[in-house]
Amino acid sequence: MVAFGHDPRCLVDGEEEGDARSEFMDAFGEAQDLVVGRFLDPIEVSWKIKKWLNVGTERRLKKAIADVHAFAMDIVRARRRPSATPSCVEHHMDDVLSRFVASEDEAHSDEVLRDIVLSFLIAGRETTASALAWFFWLLSSRPHVAARIADEVSAVRKSTGTRRGEAFGFDALREMHYLHAALTESMRLYPPAPIDSQSCAADDTLPDGTFVGAGWSVTYSAYAMGRLASIWGEDCMEYRPERWLDDGGVFRPESPFRFTVFHAGPRMCLGKEMAYVQMKSIVANVLEEFVVDVVKDDVAAGGVPEHVLSITLRMKGGLPVKIRRKPEA
Repeated sequence: MVAFGHDPRCLVDGEEEGDARSEFMDAFGEAQDLVVGRFLDPIEVSWKIKKWLNVGTERRLKKAIADVHAFAMDIVRARRRPSATPSCVEHHMDDVLSRFVASEDEAHSDEVLRDIVLSFLIAGRETTASALAWFFWLLSSRPHVAARIADEVSAVRKSTGTRRGEAFGFDALREMHYLHAALTESMRLYPPAPIDSQSCAADDTLPDGTFVGAGWSVTYSAYAMGRLASIWGEDCMEYRPERWLDDGGVFRPESPFRFTVFHAGPRMCLGKEMAYVQMKSIVANVLEEFVVDVVKDDVAAGGVPEHVLSITLRMKGGLPVKIRRKPEA
């Protein structure tokens, strides 16, 4: 979905013969880590000098970016020639990229389309996976939440008349209000993108009267905002999905300027609804069929997993779990 019908081979570890890990995935991860390294370098001009000399980390970054661009360009060229793409049904796919390609109002270069593809890949590569890892970790010490989600999934399954194991449709997923609340509460405490920074293009003034000059950076932390008692109350550090439900158990959204995980305003995340669909589909199907037990000793004992210093709030080493199939009802 995020890769526009192309398999980025995210789950291939390269250990099996013939399962060479995707160069794109390796290049993407390295590029992301090296870009973060620029901000952490105590000598601000250091990376600029290395870039000019084409040495060290900047040489590696240049190669990684070239590999990422090549992957995205392959997607664009395949969509330009839909007959060459087996996954295209009747040579058409109703997605954002196809609409840009087919647009008659404005011609888009391959480079522009490549950047559109990269925007989706950057936004969706790790964010959903990171959100789910923290979610399942939170559930590991809260079996009552997992049980309530499973009960809701079962109730929706009965109301839609579908059988266990079948994929849930959009309407069915929309009926899972508690699951929606549980995921949202998890992202409040552990947002996939914990910090965001924007550079001001021209002199401006914030709504509260604060002046922001051209070239200044404005940074906010969704991680910190999600833990402020002034926003969420004295129980802000507690994981409590019920805070997102009204008296009838229906999900009650907050202002995106309070819950900033998907940003706010005219540049709010375009993939928000897609992310919820993906996460709810995965959680609903997993908890319907399996019991998920965290196996890390320190995590199982109540410790918080260590996170990697990166653009996304991902766990170091991921979240090792043990899966047990539930008995047939």
